[in-house]
Amino acid sequence: MHEYTSTARVWGLTCPGFPEEVSRARRWTRDILRGSPLAEDAELIVSELSANAILHTASGREAGSFHLALAVSSQVVALSVTDGGGAGTAPKVEHQDQEAEHGRGLGMVSAIAHRVVVHDSDGGHTVTAELFTDVRRGGHPC
Repeated sequence: MHEYTSTARVWGLTCPGFPEEVSRARRWTRDILRGSPLAEDAELIVSELSANAILHTASGREAGSFHLALAVSSQVVALSVTDGGGAGTAPKVEHQDQEAEHGRGLGMVSAIAHRVVVHDSDGGHTVTAELFTDVRRGGHPC
């Protein structure tokens, strides 16, 4: 393969910031990844990141929205959710007590994903979770 040729496929979806859109985001992810052994983990990650965007940022306000991107290659499935900003602080992994009602979502995402990265993005934040398709001992891609 030529070094500048990519076999990655990328999909995008913008959703209004309504709670019922989280289930739409899950279905969309499940449909794209149908048959992949990573589909269930990806669906759970998208659900958590989408819900966080709606609950904690301007995405959940009137006329708010969030954007999903899903990139699939032979090495990785990368799921990104970009929120509408307004949170004041970047999302971060917090290690909460198991009895806590809030604050565990991003921790759960980081436990499932092989890597989680948070970027500033047009006044908001983009959280990207990566699931490696082939992982050797220690959690590193082959």
